Amino acid sequence: MLEELSFDTPAGRLTVAAREGAIVRLRWGGEGSARAELLERAAAQLREYFSGARREFDLPMRVEAGAFQRAVCARMAAIPFGETVTYGEIARELGAPAQAVGQACGGNPLPVLIPCHRVLGASGLGGYSGGGGIETKVWLLRHEGAGGLLI
Repeated sequence: MLEELSFDTPAGRLTVAAREGAIVRLRWGGEGSARAELLERAAAQLREYFSGARREFDLPMRVEAGAFQRAVCARMAAIPFGETVTYGEIARELGAPAQAVGQACGGNPLPVLIPCHRVLGASGLGGYSGGGGIETKVWLLRHEGAGGLLI
């Protein structure tokens, strides 16, 4: 059973969802009110991230998707706070087209927790599927002090 908890952040209202002991989704908006320990822990860690007190998340997460999506998410999860990579760099590492990597980034079920905002185009910011679109991506990058030449 999917449980959800919603809370406000500087980047907008977020809803975090868990199933079978793992965080499986984060989205903008929502009205979840479950009070499960894991959801409370996720909300607390996200609040710490947004306040500047946390750079990494220590949560059980599961990407419920196909093998390629999981591979792209695993690579994005390895991008350190405040650093960026390009869609092309991930594409070369995975032996896939950059467009496929971009689509997988856009399908990231755990934005912020898996930092797809840290993936940029070769000559610009690229897109962002999270709430607020590219403005949210810019906010997150500024929050982390990343991508200084682009923003």
